[in-house]
Amino acid sequence: MSVRILVVDDYQLARKTIRSLLNWHSMHVCGEAENGKQAVGKVKELNPDLVLLDINMPVMNGVQAAYEIRRIAPSIKIIFFTIHDSPESMAASRAIGVDAFVPKAAAGTDLIPTVQRVLEIA
Repeated sequence: MSVRILVVDDYQLARKTIRSLLNWHSMHVCGEAENGKQAVGKVKELNPDLVLLDINMPVMNGVQAAYEIRRIAPSIKIIFFTIHDSPESMAASRAIGVDAFVPKAAAGTDLIPTVQRVLEIA
């Protein structure tokens, strides 16, 4: 099963690192975006299965982007992948219906299992 993942982070190095980690685990990154507005456009264009979304970004933040993505493509899975694991962002992610939340500090251990769980792939 080939899943398509959109990686959204305002830091290119973060996107590159995430892409490498996903590729290493045979997961296909179909695109990247550096802010929420780009992410919404890429979702319309690429129709990914999953969006890995940073919260704190310029132009449109991850919470706003997740809300828009939910509105235009309710079946797409969303994982917040961020250093901002504040109670506010956790509450916002639950309100929007984000599928999971992975702190960047735990990327090495938690990201791949979380992606596999959210996408229901073994």
